[in-house]
Amino acid sequence: MILRRTALAMGILLACTGSDLQAKQPAKAVPEQTMQTDPRLTQSQQAIVTISAFTAQGTIPQLTKALNAGLDAGLTVSEIKEILVQLYAYAGFPRSLNALQAFMDVLKERKQRGINDPAGKEPSLLPADRNRRQFGTDNQTKLIGMPIKGGIFEFAPAIDQFLKEHLFGDIFGRDNLDWKTRELATISALASLGGVDSQLRSHLNIGLHNGLSEGELTQLVSIIQTSIGEKEGAAASQVWQALRKERAGNPSMK
Repeated sequence: MILRRTALAMGILLACTGSDLQAKQPAKAVPEQTMQTDPRLTQSQQAIVTISAFTAQGTIPQLTKALNAGLDAGLTVSEIKEILVQLYAYAGFPRSLNALQAFMDVLKERKQRGINDPAGKEPSLLPADRNRRQFGTDNQTKLIGMPIKGGIFEFAPAIDQFLKEHLFGDIFGRDNLDWKTRELATISALASLGGVDSQLRSHLNIGLHNGLSEGELTQLVSIIQTSIGEKEGAAASQVWQALRKERAGNPSMK
């Protein structure tokens, strides 16, 4: 299991930060979530894929349809809102803000038609006296599978601070979405953006580590190809198939 985590973390971080990155073994093994062999994405999970992809691309008419489909499939207002907020970290503030405005418009239109969508759970308040850096570092370690450091973080310490304190602390510390769902949204956004193959490969690995199965990720890539764009789907499929081939030939990655 330690060998698997070493291969996983090194694959993730070499793709993101370059060949001079170092990884340290954790003092204790981090338990992984149980993964089914080949489940299918539910209707609500499929909606998360399209919502995230269209948010990243900034295609509002298609996003509007995806948002309606997500609500019809049972996603709550809080869940969708959280996904759109999280995606600013991957697609940028403009796309996230535009998506949130589109979602507000969708909710207004549905309410006018007499549809009252469930609000859902709001995130719990985080302790005011928490150490943000330590909290985010702990979340990062659990999400990826082991502690990390690398040359890029020494070159630009601010990015390490922002990742740990804000992305892994403030965002991934919010408990109204589990990490499997957050990775589903992140992978879908990256797959639709183009030009981010290293980051996509990294998050495919992280998704597997946090409960997504190979069957679910294969279906995700298929949705990108059929619903988002053939070009984006083909590129995502190439990254995914290369990772699957590597995993099949490397028992330590299983």
